[in-house]
Amino acid sequence: MTTAAVGLFEAKTRLSEFVARAEAGEEVIIMRHNKPVAKIVPLHAQATAEPHKRPPFVQKTFDMGIPKDIDLTRLNKLAGELEDAEIVAKMLRGA
Repeated sequence: MTTAAVGLFEAKTRLSEFVARAEAGEEVIIMRHNKPVAKIVPLHAQATAEPHKRPPFVQKTFDMGIPKDIDLTRLNKLAGELEDAEIVAKMLRGA
C-alpha cells in the first residue's frame, strides 16, 4: 500500500482523484501547515492505532509490579517528604 501526502488546499481541489486513489488501495495523508491532520484510506483497510506511549515512570512501575513488602499507605505519606531512593530505603528498614 502506497502513501501520498498532500496539502489541504490540494486535497480540497482534487478530492475526487484522491478518493479514486484510495479505492485503488493507496492512502492519502492530508497536511495542514506541514502537519498531518487526516488520512483518506480504502474503506476495507484495517485501522492501525499507534501504540500508546506511557511516561517512563508509569512504564517502570507497570514492569515492576506492586512491591509486596512495602505498606503503600505509609509510602504515600512519605512521598511528599523524601526522594524516591530515600523512601524505598526507609520503608525497607521498617521506619
